[in-house]
Amino acid sequence: MRTAVVGHVEWITFVRVDHVPLPGEIIHADETFEAPGGGGAVAAVQLFKLAGDCTFYTALGDDEIGHRSKAELEAMGVRVEAVFRPQPQRTGFTFVDATGERTITVVGERLGPRADEPLPWDELEETDAVFFTAGDDDSLRHARRAKTLVATLREAERLRRVGVYLDAVVGSGNDPAERYEAIDPTPGAVVLTLGSEGGTFSTSEVREGKFAAAPLRGPRICAYGAGDSFMGGLTYALGAGESIDDALELASRCGAANLTGRGPYEGQLTS
Repeated sequence: MRTAVVGHVEWITFVRVDHVPLPGEIIHADETFEAPGGGGAVAAVQLFKLAGDCTFYTALGDDEIGHRSKAELEAMGVRVEAVFRPQPQRTGFTFVDATGERTITVVGERLGPRADEPLPWDELEETDAVFFTAGDDDSLRHARRAKTLVATLREAERLRRVGVYLDAVVGSGNDPAERYEAIDPTPGAVVLTLGSEGGTFSTSEVREGKFAAAPLRGPRICAYGAGDSFMGGLTYALGAGESIDDALELASRCGAANLTGRGPYEGQLTS
């Protein structure tokens, strides 16, 4: 099975603390570490772990952090097809508190690939499943050449403007910025996650279905990347021809597994 992600990277500094500091408060970190993150990177690694194959179409800053992001994702097995741009690589700072919750600040422009850049877009014709997190209008049209296309509601404005059919669109039911408003053509499935409460979905056959969160297989350590791992799992399962119920079950297990690892990749579900 061939999978791909069209999206972005954020280089994240993780800081583990007892709690997020209050205004004016000084606290000490228990641990710090760094890793490539962002929805595109996390979903790409999750897809690779499930399918044994993932090509990541992205744009990176032409600086030390941008090149390091590419190298570290490739070390995890992802085939990274990237263009390097003169602006700095987007970065982020994430507090992870004692409950495993993450609080994120991002710095810099989100870099997504453009269709006029020298990337192997024609290969998408032979790709089973693509997840779209960032890019220009024509890169979204390229992504639609794949058998299955899933996108995030973070790109809702672009999705409505371009008007390609989505096999599924996914957002957070807890985030007002990811509220679903009609997209034409109507996606095959609209999925809204609700964290530990599972989530809801709708299709042409099911007006308002619900799905449960999967049980954790260990202590909750870090919530960073749980939603993106969920979306990677959903993309894989739909691309493999699974029903929406079975796809959501796998996606929920991917999200739950992610919660039990340090950072975005340690706990991810493997095939």
